[in-house]
Amino acid sequence: MALLEDLKWRYATKKMNGQTVPQQKLDYILEAARLAPSSSGLQQYRVFVIKQGEKLKQLNDLVFKNFPFNQNQISTCSDLLVWAAFSEYTFERVKMPLNQSAIERGLPENHSDEYIQRLYTHFESFDKNWQENHCARQAYLSFGIALMAAAEQKVDTTPMEGFDKIKMDEFLGIGGDSGLKSVLAMPIGYRDEANDWLVNLKKCRVPKDEFVTEIM
Repeated sequence: MALLEDLKWRYATKKMNGQTVPQQKLDYILEAARLAPSSSGLQQYRVFVIKQGEKLKQLNDLVFKNFPFNQNQISTCSDLLVWAAFSEYTFERVKMPLNQSAIERGLPENHSDEYIQRLYTHFESFDKNWQENHCARQAYLSFGIALMAAAEQKVDTTPMEGFDKIKMDEFLGIGGDSGLKSVLAMPIGYRDEANDWLVNLKKCRVPKDEFVTEIM
């Protein structure tokens, strides 16, 4: 039941109080993100952490400030986590994590060669748009696990898709040859209970009998 209580506690925090999240808690959240499930265990995404300070202020002005919604979370959070996903599958990106898994499991490095080739051939049968979307969806899985880990640690978060992704990529130094594109952002910190308009509002979701359909 603890997980459900954590999920009831969390909400999309609209304003944070600037308090720093202890490194131990940040590391816990990042490790949960790293351990999240992904298609074939390939983890076709990476996480960037922008620490509170001058770089975060620059990022706020560049990427968030002129967006249609006033994103107070960026200027008041402790850290900003950004998920970036690869834009396509390459043979090397399929091969490297599976070879590494074989080595860590005490198997020959070429143990998965046949599977690697079949998997790469499968992904290559889809167009680049499908591949980019597929990689991004894996990032969402990691993002969701990180949200839950933060709630468990009583660290506030806000899931964000609404930002200038081209400028974000430029700021992070990705895109181009790196193959990475920013997908999601998560400011973390602690809620400003006196000034966050959402903090005391009831959490509302679709009723269970409408949300769940059982097929017998």
